[in-house]
Amino acid sequence: MKSGKPQIRTVMTAIEFNYQLTNLSSNLERFALSLTSNLEDAKDLLQETFAKAITYRDKFEENTNLKAWTFTIMKNTFINNYRRNVKANTTFDNTDDLYYLNINKESAFESPDSHYSVKEIQKSINELSDEFRLPFMMHTQGYKYKEIADKLNLKIGTVKSRIFFTRKKLMEKLKDYDLN
Repeated sequence: MKSGKPQIRTVMTAIEFNYQLTNLSSNLERFALSLTSNLEDAKDLLQETFAKAITYRDKFEENTNLKAWTFTIMKNTFINNYRRNVKANTTFDNTDDLYYLNINKESAFESPDSHYSVKEIQKSINELSDEFRLPFMMHTQGYKYKEIADKLNLKIGTVKSRIFFTRKKLMEKLKDYDLN
C-alpha cells in the first residue's frame, strides 16, 4: 500500500452482476450476430454466454472489465462450438494408419459424366479472351477483387463486372450441359 489508508474491497452482489450483464445485452447481441451471421444462432450463442457468465460469476475479478470478460466468453464459446461441429463431421477411418478423413458425406467420387463436365467448363473458360479469363481465374483461385485489380492494373469495378459477365457467358455457353 502506498498510502496509509486501508483499501476497502467491495464485493459485487449477484443482483449487481446480473444487472450489469443485462446492460451488455445489445452489445453482445451484435457481437454474436457478427460471429454467426445467423439470427437464430446468434440468439443461441447469446443465451449460452449469459448462462456461462452467471455460472462462472465467481471467476470474474472485481474492478476489471465485465464487457471484455463476457465478450471473451462469447468468442471462446463460438470457437469451441465451431470446433465441435467440425469434429462431428469428421469420419474415422479404421485403416492400420488410423487416418482421419474430412470428406463431406454428400460428396462422392467423380463420375465419368462429371469429369466430362469439368473438361467442358475448362474448355469454355480457356476460349475466353484474356481480359475476361484472367480476372475470373484469379477470382476462382481465391484472390480478392482488390488483389486482382492491383495485379492486373484495373479498377475494382472493372474487375467485378468482368467476373460477373464471365459467369453469365459461361452459364449461357454451358446451359445445355448437365453440370450437377
